[in-house]
Amino acid sequence: MTDPVRQGSISRRALLAGLTGLGTWAVLPESGSDAQPRRPAALLPRAVPNPTASLHLAATDGWVSMPQGSPPISPFWPDPLAPAGSDLYVFGFRDVTGLSATEVTAQRGKAQISAPLLGFDQETDITIKLSNLGLSQRPDLVDGHTVHWHGFRNAIPLFDGVPELSISVPIGREFTYFFRPHDAGTYMYHCHFEDVEHVQMGMTGVVYVRPTQNAGTADVPPGRYVYNDGDGTTRYDREFAFMLGEVWAEAHYRDAHIQTTDWTDYKPSFFTLNGRCHPDTLAPNGDPLSPAAGRLRYQPISSLITANAGERVLLRLANLGYQNHTLTVDGVDLLVVGKDAALLRGRDGSAEYQVTSTVQIGPGESRDVILTAPEPGTYLLYDRDLTSLANAGGGRGGQLTEIRISPPGTLPAQTRANA
Repeated sequence: MTDPVRQGSISRRALLAGLTGLGTWAVLPESGSDAQPRRPAALLPRAVPNPTASLHLAATDGWVSMPQGSPPISPFWPDPLAPAGSDLYVFGFRDVTGLSATEVTAQRGKAQISAPLLGFDQETDITIKLSNLGLSQRPDLVDGHTVHWHGFRNAIPLFDGVPELSISVPIGREFTYFFRPHDAGTYMYHCHFEDVEHVQMGMTGVVYVRPTQNAGTADVPPGRYVYNDGDGTTRYDREFAFMLGEVWAEAHYRDAHIQTTDWTDYKPSFFTLNGRCHPDTLAPNGDPLSPAAGRLRYQPISSLITANAGERVLLRLANLGYQNHTLTVDGVDLLVVGKDAALLRGRDGSAEYQVTSTVQIGPGESRDVILTAPEPGTYLLYDRDLTSLANAGGGRGGQLTEIRISPPGTLPAQTRANA
């Protein structure tokens, strides 16, 4: 009787040694007369560390102001509980980066809408700490809060902000999210806890990712681009971001007055750009930390567009309202280069940009639009739906702003979005 042929086995040590070689899968024998000298494991080159960015957001409630002189909506607006200079109850995020713990706690009851505008470079390691300060007007509510990057394709469930799969930050606690964006484009972020209510109450913001192409490539010089287009066709000189939304005054009133809301009765009272209605859309940027910011202190993001004639202007448009919106600029061509944070290119690599006079944006969608600044003058960017151009159903307002064009060389280079 002969012994069966013994099959060579692979030890754990041999397998690991093989895997540490550069691309080799050869199995190294353990022992025996045919054993070969073991080669030292090759060391993999250390990866170049990604750039980093850190941000601290605080979630709370507060009061803001819709345009003065708008027709009252009794008894819902102006809210009789509102402090002087305000008239609408909201939830919101605040940028508290760099503030001490005491200073952060002091921001309770001072919410901002829309949320801070965020911009990051592609392949940056981003940490966002979220502190839940609780609700000053409604201490009986123990709502958690989250940060969800809407449309972002790279988040793992832990950091996605959907409380059923992720983590909801309770009152008095904090949680740090991690994001590494691999794809340039325009996204949105919002609270995903009780999201129908919290989004309506104002916890929404624009977040965009700048492409690595900005540093230049063999084919494209350094500059400002919307995407890694490879040919420079998405180059721009100035950028302005807009969060489109609606405000249903009745729901905001009911939240402040400890009442429930039937969301099937949804009927917006105000239509907003960056949390403001016209004519407030034309006011300059403000600072929520400065009392001098006045009535729009907690609505600090301007929607006024300024440029020099001939410059290429990027409009980052995002919609986290509950209705479709269609924006237009009379007499000026709009070049749509991206939708939902994706460059409009065919499978063969050819550009599929769209030249139009109107841009339609559904709920939860974004658009990247470039216009070439025409001759000096004032032009209007507005929603074509007349319902969206009134404040509380009366007068001119809503989703309307101006594009003010100066002669070439008049305005200095833009240093940040919406400046």
